[in-house]
Amino acid sequence: MSQKTIIFVPGKNPKPPANQHHELLWRTLLEGVRRARPTLSNVLKQHADDFILIAWNHLFYQEEKDISRDLPWIDALINKHGPTEQDIDEAKAWHRKLDRALFTLVDTLPFILRFLAEPIRMTVQETARYFQNHDQIATQIREQLKTELRSRLANNEAVMIIGHSLGSVIAYDTLWELSHLEQLPGKVDCLLTLGSPLGMNYVQHRILGNDQKGRKKYPHNIRHWINLSSVGDITALDRVFHDDFADMLKFDLIESIEDHCQGIYNFYHNENGLNCHRSYGYLVNPAVGHLIADWWQPEQQLSEL
Repeated sequence: MSQKTIIFVPGKNPKPPANQHHELLWRTLLEGVRRARPTLSNVLKQHADDFILIAWNHLFYQEEKDISRDLPWIDALINKHGPTEQDIDEAKAWHRKLDRALFTLVDTLPFILRFLAEPIRMTVQETARYFQNHDQIATQIREQLKTELRSRLANNEAVMIIGHSLGSVIAYDTLWELSHLEQLPGKVDCLLTLGSPLGMNYVQHRILGNDQKGRKKYPHNIRHWINLSSVGDITALDRVFHDDFADMLKFDLIESIEDHCQGIYNFYHNENGLNCHRSYGYLVNPAVGHLIADWWQPEQQLSEL
């Protein structure tokens, strides 16, 4: 099998030290693959070095999270086989629908942000900080991803980028810069976005290329884009990307854009209850595991071994 690499770009908030965060993400990713394709999980276990974490959060926040806060919840997640009826009801609860409606309103009328709950305000404010690029902070973050991509794309290696939340915006902007500022040859095999805000008006008016026309508006270096979001994840405000980025198909810049946003539940819990957005909950989900497994080694290839 040719060289393959999975590059994970996390979302906002401080994270554990990079080596510990890498271990937790890899552990949950393997569990998601095991649930989707048990025959592949043991093969994939041998490729921890081919899972790359873009640890940008310490640069952005200048702090790290104590890993002990996450460990018991991740253990519980891995020992849980799926969402309970209570999880499903909670993901669909009226307060989440209200939050989504308010977030949608903010996306249209940003001046009302100050009236909303703190989690929504923080999400918008930290996204704004990335786009403002004070002290070239966003440029430095994207350079971390570019460093991992340049040689791999130039050598036509197979690469999957997984962008969670704000990490999907970082990945998109990076790929646009590599396309248009560096004109780097090669393409990312698959961009997998999880809980992504790229469907928001606010974000689409600020991502790189938004002021361009035609082909120049979009990255040229993605073969397949798969977008997945869970029920109740309000960060993924507009969960359908196929229409928002349809011109990428029209201009023959990409081979496919798929949206998986029906009946998928992120059943991660912590001390605050159900969190429909957490990266660990996405990775452990067999819906995500199937997408990763099918990219790493299609079932037909596996049966031929």
